[in-house]
Amino acid sequence: MAQRKQILLRLDPAVHDALARWAGDELRSTTAQIEYLLRQALAQAGRLPSDVGQLPRRGRPSKADRDPVDEEQEPESEPGPGPD
Repeated sequence: MAQRKQILLRLDPAVHDALARWAGDELRSTTAQIEYLLRQALAQAGRLPSDVGQLPRRGRPSKADRDPVDEEQEPESEPGPGPD
């Protein structure tokens, strides 16, 4: 996978707050929300490159996507003490 570019983005605080709230509503980070919106705008303008990679998947990978080695390292949950 190609290394992702890092940029410094200066935003009006009110714009940042609105983006952060919107990102939270959609369970994304603010950075992921900005990238999502930029990709949408590029696609609508017909300027999204054809070789652009997919957005990284959010959340924990499914068991089918995980390495067998990773599954061995996860501790099994043990039942805790019962209610008092």
